[in-house]
Amino acid sequence: MLFKSDKNKDLAFEDSLGDDWENDLGIVEISIGNKPLVYLGAVIIIAGLLLAITIFYLNFGNGKFYSARAEANVNDEQRTPAPRGLIVDREGDVLAKNEPVFSAILNIKTFLQNDVSREDILRDIENILYISPNDILGSIDKNGATGNYTGIALSDNLTQNQLIQLRALNSPAISIQNDFERRYINGPIFSSVVGYIGRASPANLKNNPDLSAEDFVGKAGVESFYDSELSGTPGIMVTAKNASGQVLSEEKKNDPQIGETLSLTIDGELQKYFYARMQSGLASLGRTKGAGLAIDPQNGEVLALVNFPSFDNNILSGSGNNSAKLAILNSSDKPLFNRIVSGFYNPGSTIKPLVGVAALKEGIIDPQRQIFSPGYLDVPNPYNPQTPTRYLDWRYQGNVNLAAALAQSSNVYFYTVGGGANTQILLASGSTQNTGHIDGLGISTLSDWWRRFHLGEKTGIDLTGEAAGFLPSASWKEQKTGTPWLLGDTYNVSIGQGDLLLTPLQLLDYISAIANGGTIYKPVVNMNAPHPQVLADLTDLLPEIKEAQKGMIQAVTAPLGTAYSLHDLGFPVAAKTGSAQVQNNAQENAFFVGYTPTANPQIAILILIENSKEGSLNAVPIAKDVLNWYYLNRIKK
Repeated sequence: MLFKSDKNKDLAFEDSLGDDWENDLGIVEISIGNKPLVYLGAVIIIAGLLLAITIFYLNFGNGKFYSARAEANVNDEQRTPAPRGLIVDREGDVLAKNEPVFSAILNIKTFLQNDVSREDILRDIENILYISPNDILGSIDKNGATGNYTGIALSDNLTQNQLIQLRALNSPAISIQNDFERRYINGPIFSSVVGYIGRASPANLKNNPDLSAEDFVGKAGVESFYDSELSGTPGIMVTAKNASGQVLSEEKKNDPQIGETLSLTIDGELQKYFYARMQSGLASLGRTKGAGLAIDPQNGEVLALVNFPSFDNNILSGSGNNSAKLAILNSSDKPLFNRIVSGFYNPGSTIKPLVGVAALKEGIIDPQRQIFSPGYLDVPNPYNPQTPTRYLDWRYQGNVNLAAALAQSSNVYFYTVGGGANTQILLASGSTQNTGHIDGLGISTLSDWWRRFHLGEKTGIDLTGEAAGFLPSASWKEQKTGTPWLLGDTYNVSIGQGDLLLTPLQLLDYISAIANGGTIYKPVVNMNAPHPQVLADLTDLLPEIKEAQKGMIQAVTAPLGTAYSLHDLGFPVAAKTGSAQVQNNAQENAFFVGYTPTANPQIAILILIENSKEGSLNAVPIAKDVLNWYYLNRIKK
């Protein structure tokens, strides 16, 4: 190490060139040894080794991670929407299709990273699309935690003016994408079956990691049940950008694949007629709520399914204004409620064919055993012997056997075979004669037979929202009310009242088994779904079922039959009507079930009118016209 002293300050330049210039300058050399050089070399070597290790790690150890990260900074993958598959009826007529539209998507990541222009973006969106900043920020706060919630759909169907204005913004946070809007043909007529679609909800995203928030998914009907088949596969577009967000290149990674076409069992022309006839029938009664169903009893195919009030699925699935959507969603009439598959109803007298079959098979009665109905059944009252408990028939019936009891819908007959009673017959002289006591099936045996006909269970139809109905029992009542099951409870369920609740679908499915001789099929809406599928084989009951068929045919052919107004149709029909008191007997729901032809049934139908003015009589005219249309346009042709 060298230090300079102050000695010989005035040394001349020439003297500094001599051999002893160092001494003359007063420069002193101090020896410090070799250790610092060793330390310095060691530091350099260690630093070099660390650098080499780091380079090796980046290139070989974790190179893929950093390469992907760098690529993500410049490559933007965008999903290209796939058109949903078409929905067609059994003849191939289109019920749901797609129309090309432009939609606007807010890229959440880009929007949140841009602190400077965030307020400007919100203001532009509000000015062009009339969406408040609070709504957008609220949606981000609510859904942003979902990993695949990458964007917010600002508009599903941009107008030309909106498209021009948004493109003029040239904002990297707002993307315009080619999209598809679902369009339903005769929406209100088919909406109960077809359903509707909407943007994926947070719940959808949570359940399916392959979804994006911009995707449309089925929300009801076959659109929901067969969503995976209808959805198709989105394409992928890779956009390369520089650090400032400018697009460098675009490349298709995958082309979108259209979803599968879904062919339904629905007869489109029948559905239209059924809907129109139900609509006019309800209007003539001043009523708004009801439902209709048609099934092929030979295989379970659903031919028609209508609900009232209905809804226009184009409003819910498309770019309709929010007020129209809210009017549907918040309506007190619940137009989205599918009465056929989800509604709980007392079946009324339509349960009587099942009770008759059970009573025959259990040996409670024989087909010809007559029971006299004076219009009521008196049962001794142990608490007040002077005042018996009276259970009413709906009219004087006289002597009736099973066929006549079904045809005329005698309550007294089915009180007796269901719960048991002392019986009489009316003699020609006008007096009555006691004919002994019938024990009746009882609630336990009735429950077994309900389940044997697959009641109290879902049918498994390929529609969303199916309910299982409700079958009461003695233990259930004891647990719920703390009171025992009484004879009157058995009487009530024997005629389809009380706590026995079925869906209209279950009801017609069991009636279809009566029509075809004992096979309960799983109802099906997708023509390409495996079918027919047997839910219950009751063909061993064919002798008893034939007796029930006689009663349903007689309901149409006999003057006292409850469906006698169908006798002039010109083709054989079997039918059963039913009325069920609801809301503390203040209202009646009317049911009609029937099928044609009687020898080889090709269609079974159900009509439901809620709060009917005159019970089942109001349902018969609608049924008559629907059966006649089907016979003339499908069976006779």
